[in-house]
Amino acid sequence: MSKSIRFYYDLLSPTSRGLWMALKLGNKPIEYCPIALRKLEQLTDEYKKINRFQKVPAIVDGDFHLAETIAIIRYLADKGQFDEKLYPKSLEARARVDEFLEWQHLNIRLACSLFFRDAWLFPINGLAPKPTPEKIQQLVEGVETNLGLLELLWLEKDFLVGQNLTVADLLGASEINQLKICQYKVDEKKFPKVAKWLDRVKEATSPYHDEGLSFINLKAKQATIAKL
Repeated sequence: MSKSIRFYYDLLSPTSRGLWMALKLGNKPIEYCPIALRKLEQLTDEYKKINRFQKVPAIVDGDFHLAETIAIIRYLADKGQFDEKLYPKSLEARARVDEFLEWQHLNIRLACSLFFRDAWLFPINGLAPKPTPEKIQQLVEGVETNLGLLELLWLEKDFLVGQNLTVADLLGASEINQLKICQYKVDEKKFPKVAKWLDRVKEATSPYHDEGLSFINLKAKQATIAKL
């Protein structure tokens, strides 16, 4: 009997979290192997043998090691680990999902990553001072420029590439939800399509949505209490 694929992840990582939700929804045998980024477990010699880039997510399937989220998605889809709707087999439908996955890197993912890094990750780890209000406003503007692009270019239907939830939605929503830890909430009046889409993603991924965001929500709550 072949061994299960091993999936290395940290739910603090938005790409890990999106892929984790896809695997949970797929409900296929897989071995979940958490890696604590906050403890720098990704930098150990042991983990370097798993992923030479020393990042998450990563998978191991027998003797085959693979990193990079989009490559992992394609591999796991071909292995039958996902519901077909999450990453379609038809050429055109899959290409639409791939189009978003490629687009997001220098758009919504980049803007959200910079906000998360500069407003929370670096300051809390002593790697940079707390950003000024002017810097926070600059980061917000970067995010909201991309939320505007989501409204304009991607949300003509219920989900990013049609009427069904796909991995595009899981990864895109995961990036935006990451900003809860920075006390940022999508303005429903400015971005009504985005707000409703996030609600649909939450409903479609229940009960894994809240479980996947448990650490983010905890830190967001702690930050709110600290302000009181």
